[in-house]
Amino acid sequence: MKEIDPSRLDLVLYPNPVLRRTAARVEQFDGTLEKIAARMLDLMRQHKGIGLAAPQVGLSLRMFVFNVTGEPGDDCVCVNPELTELAGDVAGEEGCLSLPEVTVQMHRAATCRLRAWDLTGKAFELAGAELAARCWQHEMDHLNGKLIIDNMSEADKIANRRALKQLEGKPKKTAAR
Repeated sequence: MKEIDPSRLDLVLYPNPVLRRTAARVEQFDGTLEKIAARMLDLMRQHKGIGLAAPQVGLSLRMFVFNVTGEPGDDCVCVNPELTELAGDVAGEEGCLSLPEVTVQMHRAATCRLRAWDLTGKAFELAGAELAARCWQHEMDHLNGKLIIDNMSEADKIANRRALKQLEGKPKKTAAR
C-alpha cells in the first residue's frame, strides 16, 4: 500500500470529490491497513456513527468499518465487501457523517448478506436485518460514489437546503494520499 499516515486521516465532508469516486479494491493486507481500520473505528466513535467507509476519510479503498450495537467487542472491519440476497423494502431516516445535519428518508432492503474479508485476508459472511442491513447498504453506497442526497425527495431537498448550502460553501478537506 502506498505511503499513508493513518494518524493524519480525518473525516472528509461533502462536497469532497473522493466521496463521488468508485473505490478501488484493497490488494494488500498489511500493518498499514490495520492502522487505517483502527483510525477509522476511532473516528466513527468520535463522531458518534455506526459505520464509516474509507472514502469518508479521504481514501478511495473498498473498505468500511461498522458497529451497530455500540459495544467495543462488536467492531467489524469489512475489506472488499459485497452484498447479496437483498430482500424486502423498508423506509427509514438516514444521516451521514460526511453530511452533518442532513437527514434523508431512504428505502433500503430489509435484509441482506454481507461477504467481506477481514484484516488478515480471511473471508467471512454475515446476515443482517434492520439497522445492520441499512448500515451495510449505506456504506456500500459510499464505496460506489453514492450519497444519501442522491435520493432526496422534494421535501428532503427543502428540509436540507440550508445544511447543504453551508457544506457547499466550506473549503474541502483534501483527500489523504
